[in-house]
Amino acid sequence: MPEGDSPTVARRRVRLALREARERSDLTQLQVADEMEWSLSKVIRIENGDVSISPNDLRPLLTYLGIKDRTVITAMIADARIARTRQRQVWYQLPEFRENLTDATRKLIEYENEAAQMRSYSVYYVPGPLQTPAYAAALMTRFEDELSESQRERRIEARKLRRDALLARASTAQMRIMVMVDESVLRRTIGGPAVFAEQLRELRRLVKSDTMTIRMVPFSLDAPVTNNASFDLLTLGEGEVLYRETGLGDEMIEDKDSTAKHRARFDKVWHEAADEANTIAFINSQIAILEDGR
Repeated sequence: MPEGDSPTVARRRVRLALREARERSDLTQLQVADEMEWSLSKVIRIENGDVSISPNDLRPLLTYLGIKDRTVITAMIADARIARTRQRQVWYQLPEFRENLTDATRKLIEYENEAAQMRSYSVYYVPGPLQTPAYAAALMTRFEDELSESQRERRIEARKLRRDALLARASTAQMRIMVMVDESVLRRTIGGPAVFAEQLRELRRLVKSDTMTIRMVPFSLDAPVTNNASFDLLTLGEGEVLYRETGLGDEMIEDKDSTAKHRARFDKVWHEAADEANTIAFINSQIAILEDGR
């Protein structure tokens, strides 16, 4: 299997190609379902990536969608076979996590296991995979009115498992992590001085170990990226996917125009933000303030 041709990446290529072909043909999902004698939910699940399409189902669908190029057909059939390769059961698909994580979050975790690069921007708190257990627990207490204790515990556990997997890939150069945070993230003492100081020391450690790079968007910089809320942009195979969070929900976006706009804004502000040396100096000053205050 060529590098990058994991079941996750192959399934994504197939479903995006099918959706684009359907839209070019000006067909609805319901029309496809009726023609193929499938349920509408089957078409939706295939295009969402919740299930893989079999090569036997794919061939007549390609004919209906007007895809006749033999090279394209051969490549898509090969991808369909790879996508159906049996994988070991992953932790985020276990019932206890499926019930407590959003569909977008589980998709994000799946993509993180395959991504070559991650550009992460956060306007309010330290990004999830970089959080210490104490910081994550303190952050979850803010959702007591929305989540049960069991839900909070599962999400904290999920955050740790996600962190372990992501940092393991980054530490072995399988993935490059670029983190950009608003200055407020490095000032907001979530969990109190001791917990927050520990979190800042962990960010410093990750930078020193070459696990990630980090830059701060200072208050003095009028950066347009802050209008987009927090997001993660993952480079996956030959494309990119966008995970975006607001205070009320999250979503996974794969539209090329949206991902391209977020990538352009991130890269622009990345070059205008405080560089890593100045960001670490700021983190060091914050740690000193917290320790002196304690």
